[in-house]
Order: sequence, then C-alpha cells, then structure tokens
Amino acid sequence: MAQVPLRSPSEKVGGLFYFGRMLDKIRLHAKGELPSDYHANLGKGFDEKCVKFLRVDYEEMVERVKQGATDKEILDWCFTVGRKPTEDDVSFGRNSCGSAAGTTKFRKWWYAGKPRQE
Repeated sequence: MAQVPLRSPSEKVGGLFYFGRMLDKIRLHAKGELPSDYHANLGKGFDEKCVKFLRVDYEEMVERVKQGATDKEILDWCFTVGRKPTEDDVSFGRNSCGSAAGTTKFRKWWYAGKPRQE
C-alpha cells in the first residue's frame, strides 16, 4: 500500500485520540487522494465509534470538513451540536474516540503489518 499522509491515531486533537486521523481521511477523500483501500470503511469502524461518542452525524461532519473548517472548528462544532466529553470520559477510557489508540484491540490491529482498512 502506498504511503498515505494520515496522522497517527494516537495524535490528539482537543484531547481526543483518532479524531485528527478521521479528519485527514475525510479531507484526502474529498480531494480524491485517499487510496481506494480506505473507502469502504469511511464512516465505519473507529470513525463510527468516534462520531457516536461525540453524538454527531458523520455525513454532517463530512460537509463541515469539505467547507474548509480547521480541526479546531470541526471539534468545536461537534461539541456544540453533539456533546463535549468530560475529562473523566477521556482519561478513564469510556469512549472509543478518546482512547481508541490505547486499547489492546487497536494496537493489535494497528501493528499487524497488514494493509490497513481504517
């Protein structure tokens, strides 16, 4: 698989793991630069867990991203129309978006050495 300029899922945006990676995939897809291997899982898997945790609609968020909003603007929008997780939600791992990168399941998937579908 070709090298894709995606952030690591462990890189935080506004205290949340994975959120930036999801935005990177949306932006690349909108520009036609996301490899087809990733297309089937857009809005699914960890993307879905993240938007469910934030209680926002994935397609609505995609439209915000396509309008050119920054990471911070998109996250602020999520906090406004969905919910803003508490520090406890994030620090105690009660969410998939805030702590997905720290889970054993995620680490096994991430480091499996197989083409990533996420």
